[in-house]
Amino acid sequence: MVKKTQIEDTYAEAFEGIYSRVIVTADDEETLRKVAEDATATPSIVIGRIEGGIEKWLSRKETPNKRKGVILQFWGGIDPKKTFSDSVRKFEIELSYRIRQDILVKPFTAVFDALPDAEGKMDMMERVGHCGDGYEWTEKRYGRDVIVVPIMVPDFIIERYLGYAHGVMGANFWIMCKTKETVKKAGEKALQAINEIEGVITPFDVCSAGSKPETRYPWIGPTTNHPYCPSLRRKLGESSKVPKNVNHIPEIVINGVSMQAVKEAMKVGIEAAISVDGVMKISAGNYGGKLGDYKIYLRELFP
Repeated sequence: MVKKTQIEDTYAEAFEGIYSRVIVTADDEETLRKVAEDATATPSIVIGRIEGGIEKWLSRKETPNKRKGVILQFWGGIDPKKTFSDSVRKFEIELSYRIRQDILVKPFTAVFDALPDAEGKMDMMERVGHCGDGYEWTEKRYGRDVIVVPIMVPDFIIERYLGYAHGVMGANFWIMCKTKETVKKAGEKALQAINEIEGVITPFDVCSAGSKPETRYPWIGPTTNHPYCPSLRRKLGESSKVPKNVNHIPEIVINGVSMQAVKEAMKVGIEAAISVDGVMKISAGNYGGKLGDYKIYLRELFP
């Protein structure tokens, strides 16, 4: 049972994003795992691109073409200075790069939409289908409209229209750890618990480099959250915010299809992490409302 004294009285900031949810299938497990890991390997929202994560592995009975599969989520930011359609367009372009460079190039792969309640649809012909250089074609397979892209290891299949919707991204919690071993054990337990929650991903898994919006070098994007770097404790003196006996502060970042899903994932992840010896307390990243519109108060997850 979680004691509220183990949870810092603070909140995690989160913000709204655009996401797409797809099913990827392959002929064998090794290829499927490589596809899933490669396509979601580089979380890049903080540098204006996209990020992704593995939501769930699927059995043959759960996929359109009766092969083993995986549900992947891909996320893009919403630029408040531009129209929403502009943000969708940018997301579509970035998503096409992930599909073309990380999925299409793997033998015998296919991509299907997995967002039945989509707010809108993106036509994959322009930026993925046309990889067939005009020789691509459309047909009906598995009850879906698909594009067949002829390639040298025939052939890549992608559902023509992939859905998108609004979701919640950037929710997080910090695990205040005493030792390296604690980082590993608490991180693994937290991820295992979160993976049981439908509709969420952890784009960084266990993140070692929590950041902050303010920086001396804005041209490179967010930089280290220096008040929480244990190695700077002596140098910063009273400005350091690292608690006593805490030597490592890994972060778990969560994106989800709804606030309810995100909160449930945070709750089970915190419960799992706090059960590990050497976890001193749980906190979260917030930036005075500068980063996101949502505030998720940690203690309210444990009424």
